[in-house]
Amino acid sequence: MPNNPSITDPPAAGDRCALCRRVGLTLTRHHLIPRKRHRQASCRKRFSHDERTGRIALVCRPCHSTVHAQLTEKQLEQDYCTVQALADHPGIARFVSWVRKQKSGRRIAVRRPRQA
Repeated sequence: MPNNPSITDPPAAGDRCALCRRVGLTLTRHHLIPRKRHRQASCRKRFSHDERTGRIALVCRPCHSTVHAQLTEKQLEQDYCTVQALADHPGIARFVSWVRKQKSGRRIAVRRPRQA
């Protein structure tokens, strides 16, 4: 495994969320290529083993919950496998711009978007 602190070390308290950039929060590891998709043929063709296991972003719990509320595992693999792509998603971008203004200690509830 490469010597990358975002992969091998637990998140430090001073680290920033990759999406909202807030500090002082407990960060979680978000696999940019979902682990459930690693064995799929389409995923194996598109990404190397190191990419599948190494693409990890440290995000706060509210941002992590929002990502999984907005997107399916397949969408995450195919279209949103980078932090920039996640940040460009309209629903996630709207949430991130709002949560960025919130205090670190505030409890934030995340709701799934309404289905049309």
